[in-house]
Amino acid sequence: MISEKLQKAINDQITAELWSSNLYLQMSYFLAKEGWDGFAHWMMKQSDEEREHANGLAAYLIKRGGEAKVSMVDVVPAGWGSVLEIFEHVYKHECHVSELINSLVDVASAEKDKASQDFLWSFVREQVEEEATAAGLVEKIKKAGDSGLLFLDSQLAQR
Repeated sequence: MISEKLQKAINDQITAELWSSNLYLQMSYFLAKEGWDGFAHWMMKQSDEEREHANGLAAYLIKRGGEAKVSMVDVVPAGWGSVLEIFEHVYKHECHVSELINSLVDVASAEKDKASQDFLWSFVREQVEEEATAAGLVEKIKKAGDSGLLFLDSQLAQR
């Protein structure tokens, strides 16, 4: 059985993952409107991935006898500037999510729930990859400049 404190913390993370999913979905729509179909495709896949994280957390809670709950998901921003600004925002957001997941591991540790700690470490490892991917894309966009954005756009369409 999972503790109430850890159950609440995981449910909060479920809501955070769904907010992230909506953020990336909105970014996808914005990029598509601006004609960046490859970047939009990448963002749509990222949105799907965040929703999968929420579903994985919910499934874990249920397996442990807890109850998965979706709280109200706040509205996400609707407009951005350049492709670079969008991906800089993605990177900052991924850093924030890393902090949230690290805090969640801390709760599991404080609750002495080794099974949850082990489960959550998979999220920590995946989050390290997501943060690195976002940082790498920011650097590639900077290096590409305006003339290289079309090439990057076509590359990200293959995700």
